[in-house]
Amino acid sequence: MVLITEKLVRKKSEHNERLISTLEEISLHQEDIEVIEHIQNWCRDLKILLLQSNLIARLENLHKLKRLEYLNVAINNIERVENLEGCESLSKLDLTLNFIRELTSVESLCGNHNLRELILIGNPCVDYPHYRDYVVATLPQLNSLDCVEIMPSERLRAFRELSKNRSIIVQKQADQNIERDEQRIRVAKQQSALAEHCAGIEDEEERIKAFWQAKSEHCPEIRTEIARQHRLGRERHETKSPLDPPKPQRNLFAPCGRPYNLNQAKLPFNFQDEADHYLLQLEVYRHLDTSLIDIDVQTTYTRVTVKKKIFQIAYSEEVKPDESTVQRSQITGHLMVKLKKLKVNELLIAKKSPTKSPAPFDGGKNDGNPDETFRGVVDISNIYAPKDLPDLI
Repeated sequence: MVLITEKLVRKKSEHNERLISTLEEISLHQEDIEVIEHIQNWCRDLKILLLQSNLIARLENLHKLKRLEYLNVAINNIERVENLEGCESLSKLDLTLNFIRELTSVESLCGNHNLRELILIGNPCVDYPHYRDYVVATLPQLNSLDCVEIMPSERLRAFRELSKNRSIIVQKQADQNIERDEQRIRVAKQQSALAEHCAGIEDEEERIKAFWQAKSEHCPEIRTEIARQHRLGRERHETKSPLDPPKPQRNLFAPCGRPYNLNQAKLPFNFQDEADHYLLQLEVYRHLDTSLIDIDVQTTYTRVTVKKKIFQIAYSEEVKPDESTVQRSQITGHLMVKLKKLKVNELLIAKKSPTKSPAPFDGGKNDGNPDETFRGVVDISNIYAPKDLPDLI
């Protein structure tokens, strides 16, 4: 059973900054709620209460809602109209697709003088003879019934025949009550037999299939059981089996403390090692909001989190995080991260420096500088091959 809790009410009141004492409208639809409770104590100023598509079996605990104007309890398990006398401002009541057989229970709405719209479509009582005439005459304050406007001539005719129509309806609903008692017994036996049949099926998929293929009647008990099966199905998909292997945790560092290289988002990137800096170009999604990107520059690695997916790259030399810069292109959306090195790489500077013009040949002599290279023209005419060198083949 799903209960109406303060946490649920506050969650559904985000439009009112989660304040429930001043709430004027709340929607608690499709929550599998079975009992109406707490609302009238927490939300005294409610004007609109939406409870459709739940499993509510009874209208109750609403008499303190003096300002309530619209109550929607469509598609529930309600079997009679009751306990709404205290809702003095009620102007619209939607009871679509419930199980109301006791049509005379609408007489409890006679004191709701502000009631203008009543919807009973989809209830067993709408099939009773003279159903509409009876309701129109019983509730003269109505302007429309089942979304159809009530004409003055229709109201006059209904008043004249109210006594006769009520007698017919009382007899009809008495027959319906007997059928409902028989249905309860029949459905209980069917559910018991189906439970025994499903218990004998070992395969879970076959057991679920057997339930959904079984014949059923349209009644509150079956609607509740169907909702329970839907809830179990959602739990099976959300809850992992204890036999499933646990998902391995992604480690960002090796046991020795060295950062790993990761690319969970599988983003294309380019990483350049320059003399005095590193240059990282990360092709982030063009239309991704910048607020969904988090960049953490450390001395030995850079981590970029894109929509909770991590891109991490480590480098061999330490950098200066406070002097590094991050830019994002307004055209492509790509990130450009420039990481200043702590120590300038002299080898890369020498490698990328322009080539000097050849020095004149000095006869093989130099000034003793070991870094100075020999350059010039070599005379190969004085080079002779040794006498023992074999002939070329």
